[in-house]
Amino acid sequence: MQLPYDRVLRGDLVLPDGILKDGYVAVRGELIAAIGQGELPPARQVDDFAGRSILPGLVDGHMHTGSAIGFPGIEGATMSAAAGGVTTICDMPYDVPRAVTNAGIFAEKVAAVHALSHVDVALYATITKTGGVDAIAGLAEAGASAFKLSTYEYDAVRFPRIDHPTMVAAFREIAKTGLMVAVHNEDQELVERLTAEAQASGRVDPIMHARTRPPLAETMADLEIFEIGLETGAHVHIAHSSVARGFEIAEAFRAMGGRASGEACIQYLCMTEEDLVRLKGFGKCNPPFRTAAEVERMWGALVNGQMAYVSTDHAPWQREKKLGDDIFACGAGLTGLQSYAPLMFTMLRERGLPLTLMAKYCAENTARYHGLFPKKGAIKLGSDADFLVMEEGEFVFDEASIQDRPDARWSPYHGRAMTGRVAATYLRGSCIWDGTAVLARPGQGRFVPRQHRNSALVELEAG
Repeated sequence: MQLPYDRVLRGDLVLPDGILKDGYVAVRGELIAAIGQGELPPARQVDDFAGRSILPGLVDGHMHTGSAIGFPGIEGATMSAAAGGVTTICDMPYDVPRAVTNAGIFAEKVAAVHALSHVDVALYATITKTGGVDAIAGLAEAGASAFKLSTYEYDAVRFPRIDHPTMVAAFREIAKTGLMVAVHNEDQELVERLTAEAQASGRVDPIMHARTRPPLAETMADLEIFEIGLETGAHVHIAHSSVARGFEIAEAFRAMGGRASGEACIQYLCMTEEDLVRLKGFGKCNPPFRTAAEVERMWGALVNGQMAYVSTDHAPWQREKKLGDDIFACGAGLTGLQSYAPLMFTMLRERGLPLTLMAKYCAENTARYHGLFPKKGAIKLGSDADFLVMEEGEFVFDEASIQDRPDARWSPYHGRAMTGRVAATYLRGSCIWDGTAVLARPGQGRFVPRQHRNSALVELEAG
């Protein structure tokens, strides 16, 4: 006699290669145990989402829990993730007051995840400004999903610029681990000169944030990091390309035999310079929003398969750090986790594009690049039972609904009409968001180490 499954979810299963209408997915323990259509198998609990879309839980490959308030930020950011259908986050290493630069700090952060997180967490690692290359092997062994370095300095300790000789040495060492190294890609010399000139002339209004960080600042940095990658054999990844040319450059380096890739943050698929002027500090992020024409080119890069994946770069600065008339004095970063799924769903519907792109670029591909697939990012037998349920309709995103500390309840998407909302989120078989409340408790989320050292670029080329 067949034993009943623990739970069965019924709905339209959205997979990267198609949609299984009126399908079901069955859960046993924390894993997916059956997938099918038609009559539901016996189960202790049936969650009927007929007519709604069930996607793999989203995997956000780029976000910051601790850049504003340190490890305690894990709690609120992961509540936002749960409410936004994001079941795995890949958290950046630039925490207050120190970055994750050695295996000891990495272990401290893993402990904080196990105490505070509502969703599962993969972790980036980085290196110190000088003398940090020797720690790379230990960080990889500790389970880092990727490394992150920067060509631009925000803080010499927390977020340093890595000079060229050190970057070459670091890339060589990271290449030995098989992990990806993502790079914050802005040319410091150009940005600093343009910023100084703007401030000297008294131009500190919002549009000057875009004018002092032009596309050239990105593409100059892209060329240098990919050249170093070609020399060292490292898989080098643009952490956030706001221009389609970044993906073209990555493609050119792949044609030369390099391991090169890049991601887009969701804001670069919808926000423009006009939004920066409208939102002021609440629209400030690095790189900045671009033109409406560039947004269209970015969509072309996504549809043409040039992007690795789409992320949020969620960075929940305190509201007061986004206020003021001097755009250069405002903190750079946006909230984006809770709006991620509704916004991507809405934009695909608005453009008449298939929801399969969401399963591919917001879940499966991200998991592949971080070495988490097929445990994460997939509706497959044996994968973790992580799901996002989307309900279609007419909704408006309200920043007051954000599940986080009060000073992080702001959003550049406040008031935007949405055609979908997150009706439910499941983490390893448990419902952690029921459409109105976060049901997960702090510490229910787990650290997810990188599962293997296989290259996503090799896997995807092989099909």
